[in-house]
Amino acid sequence: MQLDKLRGRELDQLFEAILKLDTLEDCYQLFEDLATVNEVQALAQRLEVARQIREGSTYHKIEEATGASTATISRVKRCLNYGSGGYDLALERLNQSDKGDS
Repeated sequence: MQLDKLRGRELDQLFEAILKLDTLEDCYQLFEDLATVNEVQALAQRLEVARQIREGSTYHKIEEATGASTATISRVKRCLNYGSGGYDLALERLNQSDKGDS
C-alpha cells in the first residue's frame, strides 16, 4: 500500500476524525475546512468513475458523464484492478446503505 509510507499519528488522526463524523453535514463542514473545492471535487469524481467502471460503462460514457480525463479513468481502473480494494469496499458499503434506505 502506498499510504503505508505515510502511516503515522497525523494520518491516523485524519482517518479517526472522518470516522467520528455522523452526518453528511458534518462531512461538508470538515471537508470545507480541510480541502480545496477542487480537491474535494477530484475525490468525488474518482469515486463516481469507479462506480461507473464497475457498472461496465465505457471510457467515453464515463468521460462524458463525469468530465474525468482518460488518464484519471485509467488510474481509477488500475486501482480497481490492482489496488488495495478501497474503491470496492466503499462502493459495496454505499450499495448496502442504499438498499437499507429503500
